[in-house]
This record gives sequence, C-alpha cells and structure tokens, in this order.
Amino acid sequence: MPIEKRWVVKPQGDRAKVETLSSQLGMSSVLTNLLVQRGIDTVEKAKKFFSPALRDLHDPFLMKDMDKAVERIEKAVKAGEKVMIYGDYDVDGTTAVALVYKFLSQIGHKNLSFYIPDRYVDGYGISIRSIDHAVRKGVTLVIALDCGIKAVEKVVYAKERGVDFIICDHHLPAEEIPQAVAVLDPKRTDCNYPFDELSGCGVGFKLVEAYARRNKIPFAEIEHLLDLLVVSIASDIVPLVGENRILAHYGLRKLNSSPSKGLLSIIKICGLENHNITVDDIVFKIGPRINAAGRMRMDEDDENAAPSGGHAAVSLLIEGDAQEAAKFGEVIDSFNQDRKSIDRNVTQEAHDYVESHPKLKALKSTVIYNPKWMKGIVGIVASRLIETYYRPTVVLTKSNGFVTGSARSVAGFDLYQAIESCSDLLENFGGHMYAAGLTMREENVEAFTKRFNDYVENNIDPNILVPQVDIDCELLFSEITDDFYRQLNNFQPFGPGNSAPVFMTRSVSNRGDAKLVGVECDHLRMDLMQREKPHTTIPAIAFQQPTHYEWVRAGKPVSVCYQIVENHYRGTVSKQLRIKDIKPER
Repeated sequence: MPIEKRWVVKPQGDRAKVETLSSQLGMSSVLTNLLVQRGIDTVEKAKKFFSPALRDLHDPFLMKDMDKAVERIEKAVKAGEKVMIYGDYDVDGTTAVALVYKFLSQIGHKNLSFYIPDRYVDGYGISIRSIDHAVRKGVTLVIALDCGIKAVEKVVYAKERGVDFIICDHHLPAEEIPQAVAVLDPKRTDCNYPFDELSGCGVGFKLVEAYARRNKIPFAEIEHLLDLLVVSIASDIVPLVGENRILAHYGLRKLNSSPSKGLLSIIKICGLENHNITVDDIVFKIGPRINAAGRMRMDEDDENAAPSGGHAAVSLLIEGDAQEAAKFGEVIDSFNQDRKSIDRNVTQEAHDYVESHPKLKALKSTVIYNPKWMKGIVGIVASRLIETYYRPTVVLTKSNGFVTGSARSVAGFDLYQAIESCSDLLENFGGHMYAAGLTMREENVEAFTKRFNDYVENNIDPNILVPQVDIDCELLFSEITDDFYRQLNNFQPFGPGNSAPVFMTRSVSNRGDAKLVGVECDHLRMDLMQREKPHTTIPAIAFQQPTHYEWVRAGKPVSVCYQIVENHYRGTVSKQLRIKDIKPER
C-alpha cells in the first residue's frame, strides 16, 4: 500500500495586494495570488518575471578567477595548444563539455579533444587515468566542467606533468581550493558573484560569455548554445530563478525553434518534434536518454580513445550532420532502453530485500548493499525506494574494489550532513542536501550503516517522513478556461523555486470509463466532472496511482490535487489534469 500523503495548502497571498495586482494586470485573482505567493507583488516585478531579459544577466567577470581563466584560454588559442575539455558523465557534465567544445571550435581552435570519465573505470571527477591520457596526447590545458572543486591532489599531479587546469564547478568546495590556473565556482566563499545556483554547464556558459565579451564577440553569436544549457538546467534540478530562469527561457526558445542537430535527433526519438517542449519534457524524456549513456558499462576499454557512454553523449551533442546525429541518437536511445530494463530488475530486487527484512523496514532510513548491482543505476533505485518507503535512502554496490553508491533524501532532511557525520568511514563523498555520492572500503559498510541509521533516527523530524503535497490554492474546474490556461503557461519555465502550481478541487467524480493504463496497468486515466454547477469535465491522468481505481470507476466523489498540463494525442493538443493525489470522500 502506498504511503498516505498529507495535503497542505500554502499561505495565501495578501488579499489587498492580490486584488490590486489582478486589476493592474487584467489577470484572474487566482493567478495573481500565485504571483504574490512567489514574492512578485508589483507590476514591475511581474513584468520582469513574465519577460525575462538577457540584459539582466550578470557580468561574468564578477566571478572570481574569471579574468585568469579567459587569459589562459586566450594564450592557448593564440599558441595553438592542445586543449582537452573534461566533464562529468551526467547530463550537466556532458552538455557543459559540448557547449565549451562547440564554442572553441566556433572561434577556430583546432587542437581540441574531450574526455568524459568512465563511471566504472575512472570513477567520479578528475582521475589520474584521465591526466595520464592528457599527457600522452600532449595536452597542456584541461578545462574541467561540473567537477574538480575537490581535486586538490589531482591538479598538483597534473601540474607536475605540464598540464594546467581551469576548473568550472558548482558544487560546494572543501576548505582547500585546488591550485589550478583558475577555479570558477560561485559557491566559493571568496567569490562575490551575485548568483550561486548556476548548473555546471551554466558556469561553463559564463566562461564562454566572458571570453566572447573580452574578444568583442556579440552575445548573439553564442546564444545558439543555450539549447544545451537549458537541458542542463532542467536535468540538474537547479532553482529556476534569477539567471537560471533567464537562461532557461531563452534556451527553451532555441530548443523549440532551431535546436542543434544532436538535440534534434533526441527530440525526434522522444516524439517531441511537433510539441512545445517544456522543462518537464527535458526532465522526463530528453535528459534521461543523455544520462543513460553515462550510466551504462562499456564493453570496450581502449586507453587511447578513452571511450565511455558519456563520450557517446558528447559526440551526439556536438555533431553537426543530421544523419550522423540520428545514428548517435539511436545509440543513446538503446543505452536508455537497456538502463530501464536493468533499473526495473534491480529496483524489484531492492524492494524484495526490504520487504523480507522487517527490522530494516521498521527503520526511519534505508541503507542497502548488493555488490552485484550496476553502479550506474543505484541513484535511480534509491529514488524508487523513496517513492515506496519515503525515507532517506542509500543504495550501495561494489566497483573497482570499493563500495560505492548514491544517496537520496526526503523533503526537509539534510542528507549531506548525515553522510558528513560518517566521513571518517568514507574514502570520499560529495553532493548536496537531497542527493549525494559516496565511496568506502567494504569493511566499513556495517559501521556506516549503523552510524547513518542512528544519525537519521536522532535527527529527523517524524513529520518529515509523511510525504507532503503542497497546494497553492483551491480551484473550481469551471475556472480552468482557455484564457486561464494561456496565462498560467506564462509562468513557465517551471522548476525548483518556481514550481508548477498545484491546485485542489473537492467533490469531483469520474464521468465515463475510468481505465488503468500503461505496461503494468498502474496509471489511472479518467474524465473528472465537477459535481457543483456548472458541471465542467476535464480529462485526467494519475501516474502510478491505481489504488482508488474501483472507487473512481464507480463514480463516487473524490477530492483531487493536480497540475494543469498540455496533453498531445494523435495530433490533438488539449488541457489535462496531472493528478498528484486522490482522496475518496466517504
């Protein structure tokens, strides 16, 4: 049985401000209430929110070390040095590598290569193997993206071998900053950059923007790179406020009008070619396909080519020929199909293990270890376990002689602090409040499990262990007009910091034939009718919520909370409710 969710209606906006803004903007009070809830309580703020402007981007040279980074790249370009672009194997890292690679190619630099670490051979971040590879290839400058902020010893190792590093990262730094030529990270305590929530690709774009500005290259000539950047922003779940909102707005415009050949091939595979692509489409369709490449284990291990699934992802993203991009797209999609099959099987094994161990099931956290599981999918499995048990979760496997894994948290609990409390048992770890990666020796697994579980037991508020649906406001179906939906769409792009509004409607019932759909018949499709006059009916889909099927099918009353989305079906576009939760009215 799924865990019953707690519904919490957010504090409503100040009534006077809502009504004044409603009158000034000519917008329904429901929508101006959403604005006021988000701190947008004047016409000026609303105009800025609804019309993001590139002129409001911050000066990239406000970021510490940016001048040093640009000077070093200028020197490399002028001298024709061999430059290697290095990035993490996830979506953020691969899009960042593709973005910087495409820009340096665009300005005519020929001696370029890129390196995406193999998750199973190199591990996370900058590896000794990758530096040795750079030395063999005669590389003298490495630009590292979405990683490197803790690579203190690796940067020293590289420098001793004649390889300079520029680090572009967005993760929290440790006390010691690597002694690279430049370390760009807005989360550095000594960095005064006004916005510290950029993705790794976002930091890479600021580097490109700074180089372009210094070398009198118009912004219009780098704007085409924003399609890559919005894929990173959406996939890395960074807050969609400030600069990220501006960059995502223009990135979506580019993605929908003239995406690069590589992204277009993925868009076609996802069936999104004739859709208005949103952040949701990136998160659930485009991003996972790119991410899957870095998750899969490669059969080949050629030291010279340094192949990896992530390498294939970058090859796709930088490809300029449509036919070649289509071939890469098929490869990437096959990785995703394999990944889905593996993660389904492993998730089932993990569920079965928890269910067969009552003591583990009774805890407030889950730590589970199986040395046979694939390293690349343990993060997905941790997320799946949270969907069922809703508690901080760590899933571990074995790779390269060490136990390694991913951790995921629930809303309101700082997972990073919990892992940090066990740091003496770990070889390394990194991440943030809600997601982290960690590595340890096998003999420490038992001690880590006990210490982590004890920490959660002693520090978590029990209320946090009840999943919560935050509801913006109540709504009648009759209020969901075409004009309402059009104005609601102007709130996009949605994401952390600007979440898609969740509405609640009471006393609705199914009208017609409710169905369980999907491969495993676990999605509930229905047509919901407002029982209160006027009897407005709207189609709805409740993903992975088959529990109340019989009740709904019988036409009995329910309360629902939902988001209003666009549904594409056989060439027809219509409004649809994406149900977050259903409560029978008894």
